Amino acid sequence: MDDRATNHLLTGEERDAFERDGFVVLRGALDPTTLDATLAVARRAQAAFESEPGVGPHHGLNLHDLIGRDDAWLDLVDRPTTFAKVWGVLGWNIQLFHTQLLVTPPAPEGAGRGAYGWHQDNNRMNLDLETDPQPRVSVKVGYFLTDLPETGMGNLAVVPGSHRAGRPDVALGDQPDGATEVIAEAGDAILFDRRLWHAASTNASDRTRIFVTYGYSYRWLRPKSAMQHTDLFERVDPIRRQLLGWCTSANGYFEPTDDDVPLRTWIRDHVSEAAVAP
Repeated sequence: MDDRATNHLLTGEERDAFERDGFVVLRGALDPTTLDATLAVARRAQAAFESEPGVGPHHGLNLHDLIGRDDAWLDLVDRPTTFAKVWGVLGWNIQLFHTQLLVTPPAPEGAGRGAYGWHQDNNRMNLDLETDPQPRVSVKVGYFLTDLPETGMGNLAVVPGSHRAGRPDVALGDQPDGATEVIAEAGDAILFDRRLWHAASTNASDRTRIFVTYGYSYRWLRPKSAMQHTDLFERVDPIRRQLLGWCTSANGYFEPTDDDVPLRTWIRDHVSEAAVAP
């Protein structure tokens, strides 16, 4: 893993904001070179989708399982500017469990504005877990690959503080109190709690919005994406191998050894012993 991650450890201010609001925006998470490379591969996926029969100018792309499609996607798995924030929240016993590319073209003329489909992530988990508030379990990093200088551009919509408010009960077309659309520049990222109420919104602009998310969870959670990457295990470093699902045994997801979780050793060696407790 890139040693520069130690320059981007979760700050006390960021932790406070994350715990209060359920998210924090990370400005300039992607440098221009990385942004250009990531945007290029996203646009190739968009072009391939648009060439499919029956796909029209207003159809959005929702592509899962990005890892293995292009090395540009693999390079975001442990991005120093964001990954240190992820393990700053969840700790070292983590995996990448979901990836998703969302391309939202301009909506048809007359389409209703605003957010729709308010939800918390992980679907059935929200019904099966009994506590209130529920445990965090996972977080997402969302990368903004195009500029969103104002609302109404297909922005991610969120309700700050709603990660402790329980499952959303919002009628179709209604907006929960406190809902806001995230404004961002291309290259920014957002780290958010899976319990945060969030939604898609209508792209009423004349620009296509491109957004990609990487979900991280504890290693004992079943992946939401397929995550079948044994072909990559021999050519990635040990920490990426951990994140892609490698394990010494099935029980290693529950009682990990140092071989199962090299991220723990890296944090201990590069940050502190206290940072890996317990």
